[in-house]
Amino acid sequence: MGKKRIVSKTEKELLEERGDIEKKLNKEVKTSSSKSIEARVYISSTYNNTIITLTDPKGNVISWTSAGRIGFKGAKKSTPFAASKVAEGIYQIIEKNGIKRIHIYVKGIGAGRDSALRFLASKELEIMSIKDVTPIPHNGCRPRKARRV
Repeated sequence: MGKKRIVSKTEKELLEERGDIEKKLNKEVKTSSSKSIEARVYISSTYNNTIITLTDPKGNVISWTSAGRIGFKGAKKSTPFAASKVAEGIYQIIEKNGIKRIHIYVKGIGAGRDSALRFLASKELEIMSIKDVTPIPHNGCRPRKARRV
């Protein structure tokens, strides 16, 4: 198997990587033509990624972003840090559209759900409700047929 190599990045490389992530966050995103004061935020957190969708009260998608879209790759997409950066990106879109009140719907059991929720809660948005919509199996699947001997 050989020796394990630990790759350490220099400070310059780390700053460049951070700059790339911030550039992708600041990318011009298509904004909705109709400006409403209220919206819904759906946080879908899986073991592999965190996806946040911003919709109007009717459910029409205004914008979405994910850890992969921002520039995280592989195992880094599922980290709480990546989720907070995704929430930061969605917050910038919320500010552009002039949204003041949000309803938050959290789905999934990934590592990023709490981090994204905390980031949105720390901002000056009025959070009307937080709802967990994670699907829960309630009766299981059909059992196997009885064995005949």
